[in-house]
Amino acid sequence: MYKRFRKKKIILPLLVFLSGMSILGLITYHIIKEQQKHDRTLADLNAMIYAERMKSDIEEGIRATDTLKQILISEEGRINKFEQVAKNMMTDYIQSIQIAPKGVVTEIYPIKDNELGKIDLINDKDRGQISRYAIDNQMIVMQGPFKMKQDGCDIAVRNPVYLKNKKGHRSFWGFTIVIIRVPDIFSDTINALMDFGYQYRLSKTVSPWETDYEVIDHSKGKISDPVSYVFEMGGVQWKLEVMPKTGWLRGEDLPGVVGGGLLIVFLLTGFTGALLILDEHRKRFKLLSVTDALTGIYNRHGFDEQVSLYLTQHPRENCVDIQFDVDDFKMINDMYGHVSGDKALQILAKQMKETLPENAILGRSGGDEFCIFLPNSNCKEAKSCIEQFAKMKRTFLYEGKERNFSISLGYAEYPLHADNYTKLKSCADAALYEVKLRGKQGCLAYQTDFRLEVRTQLGFALNDISENLPGAFIIYKADKEDDEILYANRELLRMLKCDSLDMLLKYTNGSFRNLIREQEREDIEQRIWEQIEDGHSNDYVYYHMKKEDGRFIHVLDHGRIVENGRYGKVFYVLIMDFDSMNRHFKDPFL
Repeated sequence: MYKRFRKKKIILPLLVFLSGMSILGLITYHIIKEQQKHDRTLADLNAMIYAERMKSDIEEGIRATDTLKQILISEEGRINKFEQVAKNMMTDYIQSIQIAPKGVVTEIYPIKDNELGKIDLINDKDRGQISRYAIDNQMIVMQGPFKMKQDGCDIAVRNPVYLKNKKGHRSFWGFTIVIIRVPDIFSDTINALMDFGYQYRLSKTVSPWETDYEVIDHSKGKISDPVSYVFEMGGVQWKLEVMPKTGWLRGEDLPGVVGGGLLIVFLLTGFTGALLILDEHRKRFKLLSVTDALTGIYNRHGFDEQVSLYLTQHPRENCVDIQFDVDDFKMINDMYGHVSGDKALQILAKQMKETLPENAILGRSGGDEFCIFLPNSNCKEAKSCIEQFAKMKRTFLYEGKERNFSISLGYAEYPLHADNYTKLKSCADAALYEVKLRGKQGCLAYQTDFRLEVRTQLGFALNDISENLPGAFIIYKADKEDDEILYANRELLRMLKCDSLDMLLKYTNGSFRNLIREQEREDIEQRIWEQIEDGHSNDYVYYHMKKEDGRFIHVLDHGRIVENGRYGKVFYVLIMDFDSMNRHFKDPFL
């Protein structure tokens, strides 16, 4: 009996120990696998995020060729003062800017160290095939990387240009070309990726018709079993591969778990908790990868994913795609700050959730741009709902006051207007920009006569014009109780010695009357309000305007009062430096 007891005393603890060690081994294995899954999920997310940023970097380089292209089209194949135009377009990552009429490079900026670039692209041994491919397929192509005479690797971006004759026939004019420095163009994105703890390798296919990849750039150290993200740009496939600098998780990284596993109950509890945490992290990362953090609706990736899934499952159903953005959103950010701009976007997303059908797919594609997908619907059925949403009153609070904002919206129907989602989105986008051309603040359904390339007509925005106009102007509310300054351009800020609009608003307390010298204020205000009451739209006023340093400048004020849908009656005022006018003209004005 005693021997049996002793035997049991040894065997039972041994069995418990062996069982515990077995459970420990199993748990350790599962934790390693789950942690590896977690690390790869996070790496997948970062590969996607930083690859999209690289894509945006490349698009910045391509934009220069588009600008030259539009100049050539508008000027019927000519560019006056090419050197000056190209000089204004140069950035740190651009090696050179070129044009090639009939495929022969004739103009290069800068010309220094780039003389050998004047070649016949179409017939060149190394460049001819891909250049002819670009012409035949009417698409932008990229070639490289390759070593130039200078240090570093470069990629050539060639954009074919086609002109229409009087009969409307298109013919090939030549190429607009930008030589991009690599990896200079990606420097900010690459630094951010490496600061986040990743090694990387960036590759692209050799040409549009080949599948072999060539390395563009890479970090130091060996890349082992990386995750990757592929995107298309310039007729070729780009691939970004990433992995943690410290490598993927190994079993030896978990000594604490092994030590703690000797206590079975504690180990089981820890195992359960670890699984729950890892599962929660996995769900969280998955949600983050498809959700816009500011608005809580889908981001562009998540929206496209949901729409593609739906169209795959319901290829024969009618659907409506909606594209819209906030009117003058940059002005909202400039006048009221980015916090107010974010509030406006959040309010807009809330209205989308509350107003649109429950089955609608909602997304923010970036900045102030949003998208909506209405399943099992057509334009006729959805028109009323869409118009109601587009015309809704929208406000946000700024310093205790409600500020209005509006949207412009375009929509198109599948498969009536397009047989795939990419084309459908382009149609909706064309309708949106037709609204922009007609004055904003409205909505339109796509029509076949809308131009899909209408974006190019909007290249010069209000802000571009106002900031570069060689004349000063100010916009303020025509309200006796609240003559709030709404906008002032750069020339007026310069005239008043202000570094920014915020500085102007600060020393005037946001009121136009505080710009007028106090001794003249009552008389000038009386003249202005007489103009309003008599129904005159234009008037000239002479007074002294206060500068930021407290001194005064003589000005001639040419004002026009107009009706604005957002602010009511508004004054648009040109401000002329009276003393400067008298200095520059022989006959004085007074």
